[in-house]
Amino acid sequence: MRHSVPRYRGGLVWADGKDYNDGPVVNSAYIRTVDGHFDDYMHWLATTYKKQQEAAKAAGLILSYRVLITEARGPQDPDIILVTEFKNWAALDHLGSKLDAVSEKIEGSVDAANKSEVDRAKIRTVLGSRTSQEALLR
Repeated sequence: MRHSVPRYRGGLVWADGKDYNDGPVVNSAYIRTVDGHFDDYMHWLATTYKKQQEAAKAAGLILSYRVLITEARGPQDPDIILVTEFKNWAALDHLGSKLDAVSEKIEGSVDAANKSEVDRAKIRTVLGSRTSQEALLR
């Protein structure tokens, strides 16, 4: 039996189409809230973040988004994971400027959005993120 072996190109895995097809691209951002500020961060997620994500969805920039609350087992573990789903890798091209336009709509200006980012740094730490592509098995 011959197995389908993914090809590697520039650190990314490309499907050869034998056993699976390329699915959506998913970014997971790992967040750790500062002690005593979990509810503050959740409030921001339920208000501004939700408006931004809904506007990005309406503009066709993202397919979906989710907020996952997770058990932090140690001080370097996330307690929130923000998941954003994109149609494909190409959807990430020039995404920054497109999302700036969304932020400007929601927060009034890119400068205001940047200030909001600085303010959030007082209540949470971004531990990192990972971007993956779903393999749709045949």
